[in-house]
Amino acid sequence: MATASSSARLHLPLARLEPSLLVPPPTNACNCHFSVSYSLSLKPSSSSIFLKPLLLPRSLRSKPLKNRAPRSGAFTCLFTGIVEEMGHVERLGPSGDDDGGTEMRIAASSVLEGVQLGDSIAVNGTCLTVSHFDPGASTFTVGLSPETLRRTALGELGLGSPVNLERALQPISRMGGHIVQGHVDGTGEIASFVPEGDSLWVKVRATPELLRYVVPKGFIAVDGTSLTVVKVYEEEGCFDFMLVAYTQQKVVIPLKKVGDKVNLEVDILGKYVEKLLRGRFDDHSAATSS
Repeated sequence: MATASSSARLHLPLARLEPSLLVPPPTNACNCHFSVSYSLSLKPSSSSIFLKPLLLPRSLRSKPLKNRAPRSGAFTCLFTGIVEEMGHVERLGPSGDDDGGTEMRIAASSVLEGVQLGDSIAVNGTCLTVSHFDPGASTFTVGLSPETLRRTALGELGLGSPVNLERALQPISRMGGHIVQGHVDGTGEIASFVPEGDSLWVKVRATPELLRYVVPKGFIAVDGTSLTVVKVYEEEGCFDFMLVAYTQQKVVIPLKKVGDKVNLEVDILGKYVEKLLRGRFDDHSAATSS
């Protein structure tokens, strides 16, 4: 047996290795054996044998990143509602193409770190795809579809308007807020600002279609900011929340005026629960009537 410091090289067919060590081939058309080189070593304090793969067949190797297609905004992205920075609108208008589209150019800094074409960035809680960026000028550009303009308050922004910005969640990120998809459900309207000490009470008016999903101590995203609902005023069609001093310096809500619109995204869990319960009630009604 080799000493602890030495190593031996084995050539073993894949079929003789433990299944947990293998990557399944892409198709079942081939039943042949592949020769794979492994490094065999013994740790001084252990009699266990460790097999370390050194080479995989070409068909099983992952492609290098440079050959992969650029990331697309078509993939589902998630956010936390924890605003990374406030950017400012530099331009909002026609894209200049013949398709009649609308685009927005935003000045930013933190969210441009590691940015790539096709990345998703939440702008006031709206998941948008980066179509162009200029690190030298510290700007990025996103396209706005007609549905986005109808559903959100982004069309009311102007030159210099501050916006909340957050990059899409990564698997290694802390989940500081709640699950935010960046799919705005509709808009609300600022009803009042009431200071209390260094904190700020904010009341928002919402439609009955959205207010049904808003519950005390539940989550809601207002202009992309994850907030905890304090109270729901069913008769007034409003809900409120409180912003502490730190948050007031980091988000755009305190910069708005009474009557201004805000983007709202309700907690997706409430909508799922409602649909599941409705399905059960429908099944029960159908069974009863039959």
